[in-house]
Amino acid sequence: MPEPAFATSGTAAGAFLHGTRVALTSVFAFVIVFTYIGYGALCHDYGFSVGWAMLSTVLQWAGPAQVILVTGLGPGALVLETAIAVSLSSVRLLPIVVALLPMVRRENSRPWQLVIPAHFMAVSVWVEAMRHAPTLPREHRIPFCNGVGLTLLTLGTVFTAVGYYMQAALPALFGAAAMFITPISFLVSTARNARILLEKAALALGLLLAPVLAYAGVGFDLLWTGVIGGTLAYLLHRWQRHRQRSAKSSGPESSSTMP
Repeated sequence: MPEPAFATSGTAAGAFLHGTRVALTSVFAFVIVFTYIGYGALCHDYGFSVGWAMLSTVLQWAGPAQVILVTGLGPGALVLETAIAVSLSSVRLLPIVVALLPMVRRENSRPWQLVIPAHFMAVSVWVEAMRHAPTLPREHRIPFCNGVGLTLLTLGTVFTAVGYYMQAALPALFGAAAMFITPISFLVSTARNARILLEKAALALGLLLAPVLAYAGVGFDLLWTGVIGGTLAYLLHRWQRHRQRSAKSSGPESSSTMP
């Protein structure tokens, strides 16, 4: 269930500041700090400038996609190939944007007002928004999401630069470990927030299929993990709903035929 919100001033500015507080006290603040220290060190190793590294965080704001971009362009891979790989990695963000925007928009919201919260919508922002936004008046939800997103994005951008300049003092293993914090934190958050059979089945199937396909050497293993696992979870969800509807429809009939 959504957690109670902190008291706000009843204004859009108050909701924005509430989002800032939520972001700074979230475990994702810790995750993003260490993740982007590792990312900044990675950009340094591949010969990108600190300005390029920070700008990529501001414009792209998706750790896995940024790593693909750097490791693709760094060794001199084709720009088109790198763009396709980054796009496939970022498709995962589309469902969370589609799920969240109807919850935060108002009837009179204009499209341009949704562009900024949509850009901020990384998994970290989505998790905190889904926890807190339902407890707020609808007119305060977009400012709240902007507060969460801008705060976490600022942390990511600043610590990209910190990691870049700390690269000489950091062991190579630290950068790899820092980047590994992100998927682990997202896995834990997803597991904690899974409520219905569809979500639990998708998570379990993903954890089962990913290592199998990777070990088998299947190309685009993560993509196929999502397609196969998501499809099976959806079919299981449909089957469960069909059983529930059948049980409800047969209940009154069976009781009326009893002597």
